[in-house]
Amino acid sequence: MNRSSSQKGPSQRQLRAGELIRHALAEILQREQLREPALAGVSVTVSEVRVSPDLKQAKVFASPLGGGDEAGVIAALNRTSAYLRGLLGKKIDMKFTPALKFFADETFAEAEKIDRLLARSDVARDLDSE
Repeated sequence: MNRSSSQKGPSQRQLRAGELIRHALAEILQREQLREPALAGVSVTVSEVRVSPDLKQAKVFASPLGGGDEAGVIAALNRTSAYLRGLLGKKIDMKFTPALKFFADETFAEAEKIDRLLARSDVARDLDSE
């Protein structure tokens, strides 16, 4: 069975690098005072980091804790990404510090949508009949 590289998942190296970056960014966002007004007093959750095969680009999925202005927080994180990359480079031991691009984490909203759907009486009735 020959799979093309576009069908493969991330390598172990990419997964390890992503977790290393996720932990370091979470600590940076928790402890550093960023000069970005949209991030003042906002706790940010970093849920996942996907790193490119060459480890030079990182997609960071984040959201403000407790909701809030998600679009504004993601935009602010992207504005400060160069500064965050500099701080990250001091915390992690990698040959290159990847460029960071922040994206809104949609997983919590999707899970809530599925919970609401499963709680509907017509869906519950159909599930019970099986």
